[in-house]
Amino acid sequence: MATADSDLERRRDAFRRWMPYGLLGVGTFLAVATADLIMPSRPVRIVVASLVVAALLLQLGWTWTERTRPGPNRLSAAYYAVRWVIGFVLTLGNGFFAFYAVAGYFDADELIRGRRWRRFALFACSIPIAGAQTSGIPVEDSMRWVVFAGLLVANNVMLSVLNHFAEQEEERSRARAATIAELRQAHEENAALHAQLLVQAREAGVADERRRLAAEIHDTIAQGLTGIIAQLQVVTNASDPATAKEHVHRATELARHSLGEARRSVQNLAPIGLSSDGLPEAMHKTVDQWAERTGVRADFTVTGTTHHLHGEVSATLLRITQEALANVAKHAAATRVGVTLTFMDCEVTLDIRDDGKGFDPMTPPARTGAGGFGLDGMRARAERIAGSLTVESEPGSGTALSARVPLVLDER
Repeated sequence: MATADSDLERRRDAFRRWMPYGLLGVGTFLAVATADLIMPSRPVRIVVASLVVAALLLQLGWTWTERTRPGPNRLSAAYYAVRWVIGFVLTLGNGFFAFYAVAGYFDADELIRGRRWRRFALFACSIPIAGAQTSGIPVEDSMRWVVFAGLLVANNVMLSVLNHFAEQEEERSRARAATIAELRQAHEENAALHAQLLVQAREAGVADERRRLAAEIHDTIAQGLTGIIAQLQVVTNASDPATAKEHVHRATELARHSLGEARRSVQNLAPIGLSSDGLPEAMHKTVDQWAERTGVRADFTVTGTTHHLHGEVSATLLRITQEALANVAKHAAATRVGVTLTFMDCEVTLDIRDDGKGFDPMTPPARTGAGGFGLDGMRARAERIAGSLTVESEPGSGTALSARVPLVLDER
């Protein structure tokens, strides 16, 4: 838009600069073509030719001067007045030089300071034009004076109407420019606010991630270590080798399980699968690995037209899937799990259903019980990207979890 405005301004400046030369050339050509008819007297021709040369020199001088002292100022007003005098005299010699006098209509705003003086300058320009329309300024013929006065009034009425519309358009242009400036300022303020909100959202995300990790450690690793300590204490007090061996075996299994949970928690910090695969592929691998690790049948389905989602959206859906499957493994006692990723026009939905023991949604589980930090963390993840998470469950009838997030594509 700025480029278009600058091009328009450049063309307007070029027109205003070279327009007097063109109008002087048109008037001179027509005057020469009609010299025998309108200017049969040799002295008149000499005066007209001299004035044409003077007008050309005046234009050249102003074109050079305007580069260093553009109007409106006293010098530009003097140029306007001298040009008017030359145009007026030329029009008396040959009416076709009224073309040169018309130049005053186009550049009065750039040369004359003050609205009142500009109106006077425009009125002065209409005098030689009205004289040309009546075949010269009348001297003795009263009827021609009446016609001249009528044409002078008509020209100024039309000029006033056009000037009024031009001023209104200029006022609208100034209003538009002010509106654009306000919108630009508002955009800059919104950009700053958006950056601030991003920082706050990032900080909130870090805090949420810390809470999730704290809950993950408490629900898995810490409990596993507590179990290991309990088993080892039994071994310390046991006198039967078989009993001691059994509890050592249990402690070993708990240690392996805790190690696996620790690795899973670290992987959840950054979904490594997304670095090489798209979201559907990464989720498919996650579901297959979970099924292989737990021995529970798990099916993964993709519906709709797949898209390459924004990294934050993909990471959120993958982490929700990982946390939901972890909850199923810990609490649901399910024999079958179904994971469905659906791409729609404006959003993406993730549905995870199991046939486990379920729970009562009206009585939220304790943080260390079924669901625990997991549901809170998954809901916080979805809401962080303007999504939502709903849970439907009933004791003995399994659990259905549904996450809905906006369809935000990766523009890279």
